[in-house]
Amino acid sequence: MKAVGICGSDVHYLRVILLFIVHSHARTKRGVKSASRANIRWILIELQEMRIAHFVVKEPMVIGHECAGVIEEVGSGVKQLAVGDRVALEPGVSCWRCRHCKGGRYNLCDDMKFFATPPVHGSLANQIVHPGDLCFKLPDNVSLEEGAMCEPLSVGVHACRRADVGPEKRVLIMGAGPIGLVTMLAARAFGAPRIVIVDVDEHRLSVAKSLGADAGVKVSTRAEDMAEEIEKIQAAMGAEIDVSLDCAGFSKTMSTALEATRAGGKVCLVGMGHNEMTVPLTSAAIREVDVVGIFRYKDTWPLCIEFLRSGKIDVKPLITHRFGFSQKDVEEAFEVSARGRDAIKVMFNL
Repeated sequence: MKAVGICGSDVHYLRVILLFIVHSHARTKRGVKSASRANIRWILIELQEMRIAHFVVKEPMVIGHECAGVIEEVGSGVKQLAVGDRVALEPGVSCWRCRHCKGGRYNLCDDMKFFATPPVHGSLANQIVHPGDLCFKLPDNVSLEEGAMCEPLSVGVHACRRADVGPEKRVLIMGAGPIGLVTMLAARAFGAPRIVIVDVDEHRLSVAKSLGADAGVKVSTRAEDMAEEIEKIQAAMGAEIDVSLDCAGFSKTMSTALEATRAGGKVCLVGMGHNEMTVPLTSAAIREVDVVGIFRYKDTWPLCIEFLRSGKIDVKPLITHRFGFSQKDVEEAFEVSARGRDAIKVMFNL
């Protein structure tokens, strides 16, 4: 491994793993004596959130899944790669036997082994072993850090494919975090003529505009502000919204997307902020607004690498912080990523 980025899921899982360790300690005789009842009650409440969607942390694990590295050794069956090749890694290993895999939608495989998704260890390590057909050689003008960025960029590319983004589709993006920003870059690369992005943070909106968003709209977290905000969003677009991509995944953001999108348009849920939502589906249904979701990605690495090679997408400005791989670096890197603020993508250089 040479470059590993920190994803929001990594931050969440790290917090969960630490809670797991504290909880395990508190259950020992010594731990129970040293921990107050209030603290133990807090730990048990937190343990209920030891999941992302249906993936539950049950024991400590290595995290990290946005990664690129240099080939050290190849097996006898690997013909397309050689020692010394620089590669970006697709982090999910599917079974290739189930109906989803055979049908080409391997990202939905029930037996997927995905880096840093419980109970599978991730790629924040000095060496890993990975299938050769999931290692993609990088062109000379694409760095290892950019190779690691193929993973979050793949989310945006897959979302744009699912939502049929193209030259005739005006696009609204809810959320200007890392996934919202790469989705915006992907939408532009797919030909979207106008892109409006929405967030609660003014700094993130300024970053989005510097990366090519046509307009940014600041919103609140209050549901009662939604009607007025939709008017502002539609005014910023200056025309009907054909496609909305919700990269936050909260009740309010999804409701805003559904109500702002034109009749006959499409809304794609990308983010996973809430496991359950209350949204105006009936209103969307009678306007025939199609709703689709995404889960990870499929067949995206070659296109992502081509976007990077050609310069059609530049992910370098998204990498705001860099760290080494010492204990101190790892701790500081996750603290920076968890704080957010001006941090977009935090990257380890191993």
